Amino acid sequence: MKVSLIYNEKKIDPDDVINVFGMTTKEHYSTKAVERVARALEKGGHSVKVIEGDIHLADELREFMPKVVSGEKPGMVFNMAYGIQGQNRYTHVPAMMEMLGIPYIGSGPAGHAIVQDKVMTKIVLQKNNISTPGFWVFKTPDDKFDDLVFPVIVKPKLESTSMGMEVVDNWNDLRKAVAIQIEKFQQDILVEQFVSGREFAVGLIGNSPNIEVLPIVEIDLGDPDKIQTNDDKKKTGGVDKICPAKLSKEKTEEMKQMCIQAFTALGLNDYSRVDFRMDKDENLYILELNSMASLGMGGSLFYAAKTAGYTYESLINKILDVATIRYFGSSQPTETEADLTQPLRVVARTYLRGHLQNQKDTLRDFVNLNTHVRNVDNVNKLGTMLSRRLKHLGFNERLHKQFEVGDIHYFKNHEEEKNDVLIISHMDTHYGPNDLISYFEDDDRIYGSGIAESKGGLIVMLGALHALRFAKRLKKIKCGVLLTTDDSLGGRFSKKIVQQYSKKSKYIIGLKSASKDGGIITTCYGRNDYQIRFTAPNSTSSDIHGIIPILGKKITAIEKLSKDEKNYRLRTTSVIAQGTHGHTPNYATLSIICSFKTPSLGKTMDSKIRTIMKKKESGQKNLEVAINQIQTRPPVIEEESDKKFYEMVEDLAEKHELKIRRHEQIMSSDISNVPSRLPALDGFGPIGHKYRSTQEYILHDSITERSALLASVLYRCGGN
Repeated sequence: MKVSLIYNEKKIDPDDVINVFGMTTKEHYSTKAVERVARALEKGGHSVKVIEGDIHLADELREFMPKVVSGEKPGMVFNMAYGIQGQNRYTHVPAMMEMLGIPYIGSGPAGHAIVQDKVMTKIVLQKNNISTPGFWVFKTPDDKFDDLVFPVIVKPKLESTSMGMEVVDNWNDLRKAVAIQIEKFQQDILVEQFVSGREFAVGLIGNSPNIEVLPIVEIDLGDPDKIQTNDDKKKTGGVDKICPAKLSKEKTEEMKQMCIQAFTALGLNDYSRVDFRMDKDENLYILELNSMASLGMGGSLFYAAKTAGYTYESLINKILDVATIRYFGSSQPTETEADLTQPLRVVARTYLRGHLQNQKDTLRDFVNLNTHVRNVDNVNKLGTMLSRRLKHLGFNERLHKQFEVGDIHYFKNHEEEKNDVLIISHMDTHYGPNDLISYFEDDDRIYGSGIAESKGGLIVMLGALHALRFAKRLKKIKCGVLLTTDDSLGGRFSKKIVQQYSKKSKYIIGLKSASKDGGIITTCYGRNDYQIRFTAPNSTSSDIHGIIPILGKKITAIEKLSKDEKNYRLRTTSVIAQGTHGHTPNYATLSIICSFKTPSLGKTMDSKIRTIMKKKESGQKNLEVAINQIQTRPPVIEEESDKKFYEMVEDLAEKHELKIRRHEQIMSSDISNVPSRLPALDGFGPIGHKYRSTQEYILHDSITERSALLASVLYRCGGN
């Protein structure tokens, strides 16, 4: 199942909201806690995307969540967002989910609104004859109540996690405490009769009539007049807990029944925590309920669940299960045991989720290394970095030395002649020495030179191979890896090497980034590179003055030829004009790249380019034209073998709950040089966009998703 895990950052970013409005929430989960829940859900077999609950939430969900009305399997939101600001913050995400039509775990807006308001909670409890301490509501420090009896506990009526709580035993201290809390929290203050005695916390999971009451936790305060403050909860380990609490069977049963009655009366869903005090005469009083009980490792809910036999992973997946049953009537199967007998997609995603930061750190190193195709030292440095990592995974290396470009690397993890699968990628980029855009993150995007075109794909490959090794499946695949260094030059030097190793492989996979809709590249254009030299020999400077206008006419004719045409592209990449001994230019070199969809169109375009370049322009004298086709890559046309390969990938993507589609790419790639009739697909890198521009980026979450998919594809290519 697709699960969106929604959380809130600790601080409000100006881009997260339109305006800062009202009091901001003081409740947050740490990044570690959010990742822990995400990993638990991954171990349960779910596809998880972590999303911040801010102004962009609806757009993020629209991209990720299944479209049930279109026949897709339903997904769920696992809500860990306490809200950003304003009143009734717990209600914000659930209300939005109901508006968008997305199922979610936890209580609805009405339940959250009542429970977050401690005064409304107590009124509902009283109306249902459920015991709760007496109370008074102060709007100002000067409010008077003739029936108030000390000691009392003072707390803001709309906050949780014991914020602001204070016990007082006289009017002066009470008015002072109320004044401080009104100023701090900007809300009415609940003054409640203080119950001296023992304190308990009771966790509930499920929905009526199947509500599981977890073993009762006693908060070991050591003094009947002591309370657990917010500061106590923040301390490492918090206050000592005893579970199961030492209570009689009768009192245990009474407390459990009160919990179920309160949970039902307040209209809560899926899970909650109920806080009690018991006086010296063993009278029980419900203090409050928490409709978003902490899922932290140190929280009372997990403490009780652990006593009941849950692991952290099984607790999180149990909460998701009961919500799924509430919506759909049955639970979708989950695999909560974190062992290697699970499906590879589950093991891989779990591993990758836990190692995402390592992948990003490596990606940063790759992107910040300027590997321009002519920067041979840096290209070779990247090759060395990759070589170390692949050798660590058990691959042997063969080096193809190059001098004009970086060295080409070939690796394989076996001793046999043929590969089950060959992965092809390139290490060079077209960016010049001063064009490098360093790695940076912005919301769900990661930017940097070459990050979509090649370097993101290299990270996806390493992630997939590491996940396979972790799952003890890498040795079951005869895998080859070919890293070229001349993609920016159209594969000028690597063409024969690509052909050589492709012929020894059953399947060929390229690591260009996927298109925004998850496209796998099944076809791509061919490419012809031309260098055209114009020379006007034996002429004086006055005779030569016309070479620049002539070049302008040629370039204009090329641009006109390419205008509004979808099946081919013509690009002028450089114009260099020079003169002998400082005179007006008498020779020039024009570089052109032609991309074309079919071989016949490539021939047609070649003829048209030659016609344009050799055409005599008016006023042209003694001008010699030499056309040099320096490199060619044939187009990739989807063949029957490619269709079957794509269908295999499509089947695996469906199991991963990922959307893919056939994609036609205008730029050529290394798979252009793969011999025909061999199954070859490209686009297995992360989802990316804006190749070869200052805005080149990939989507953050697609690193994990595409790494897991690639791991499954590699394993299937091995006949497993």
